[in-house]
Amino acid sequence: MIDRQSSPGRWQTARQVASPNADQRPHDEVSLLLIHAISLPPGQFHGPAIEALFTNQLDPEADPYFAAIAHLRVSAHLLIRRDGECVQFVDTDQRAWHAGRSRWWDPREACWRQALNDFSVGIEMEGDDLTPFTKAQYVTLAKAVEWLKTRYPAITQARMTSHARVAPLRKTDPGPAFDWAYLYQRLAALNTS
Repeated sequence: MIDRQSSPGRWQTARQVASPNADQRPHDEVSLLLIHAISLPPGQFHGPAIEALFTNQLDPEADPYFAAIAHLRVSAHLLIRRDGECVQFVDTDQRAWHAGRSRWWDPREACWRQALNDFSVGIEMEGDDLTPFTKAQYVTLAKAVEWLKTRYPAITQARMTSHARVAPLRKTDPGPAFDWAYLYQRLAALNTS
């Protein structure tokens, strides 16, 4: 068990909320960053439902949509709220359960890889496919990415992708509302300051 107070996989900037939906990585590799989007109920922001889902406390009777997902055991490493607050559910040295059935073409290995949770970090952006994400979210995301790149040098811009790209038949997030170019601008600004 990782000591959440002293682990280098704990981002000091983030509010810590432990998720039980995590386990040990089978290898020490962390080389992929997956960007997701989530809103619960769909299209609604700012409520407690995302944290409840990631901590297995979602009330299936609180909303009709929740009845279909309350049984899921999922998590992400980080959640970035609309106001830019970051919540960390899983130490980045551990495996969070965020990618599901998915695969990714690894240019370094020149092969398709599966079991992406084994070697990826999952960041959820509070949002949906259609609503623009906030400037505060991009600012926090860029800082989180820089922290991750420092911890895990294998994570590069070429090794950052969306949930939609690794599971295209079942996922669309973070969707067309996510501005990759703006994220890259924010990252460049951090590197020049």
